[in-house]
Amino acid sequence: MTNYVLVPGAWLGAWAWDEVARELREAGHTAHPLTLSGLAEKRDLPAGQQTHVQDVVDEVERLGLRDVVLVGHSYAGIPVGQAAERIGDRLAHVVFVDSNVPADGESFVSAWPDGRATVEAGIAASGGWWPPLTAPDFEGQDLSPEAVARFVAGATPHPGATLTEPAVLERPLGELPATYVKCLLDGPEPNPDVVELLKGDRWRLVEMETGHWPMLSRPRELAEVLLTAAAPAA
Repeated sequence: MTNYVLVPGAWLGAWAWDEVARELREAGHTAHPLTLSGLAEKRDLPAGQQTHVQDVVDEVERLGLRDVVLVGHSYAGIPVGQAAERIGDRLAHVVFVDSNVPADGESFVSAWPDGRATVEAGIAASGGWWPPLTAPDFEGQDLSPEAVARFVAGATPHPGATLTEPAVLERPLGELPATYVKCLLDGPEPNPDVVELLKGDRWRLVEMETGHWPMLSRPRELAEVLLTAAAPAA
């Protein structure tokens, strides 16, 4: 039995993983969707990036989990990648779902050379929060009108400090056993830093013909990817 810890990206809470978690449980595993501090039902908690790293580590330790597959979507790849180092031999695998990955000393916005100023301006104008997307932003992302409405209704502003503070890595990210899921409607190739990581022998690439939020657009297919990622190599 594998223990999945599912961490949603910017603006989202644990609710975003409901369908995926159900598929994993029906396959005989445990699934623990996690809301990060400052978001959804935890929106009143202060949060920086290291707060989010500790959220993930604390969840694993609180539940006494072993054989853990950490799953980080979008922004959450940054805290998940750091947490993966810190849970030691409890870790079985990491899955980065169309996500950013951490680089020591770099932040989420560091990887946005063209959009960094826009993100930082949005955070400043919103009193330290990154405003959620609105319905027109989901055009071409393989989301049904119902899924878009659910996203918009459930999204909360994202704590800006988590996006601008630097990551802290103790060893090369390429040493982690990892799968990177690229959602092709959001771009045909991973970011250059991920391309470099995929050249190593511990990372592998899976492509999905869907948009940036596969837990909402293709939850069953994403669950199959997660189950395969956790399976022992033949």
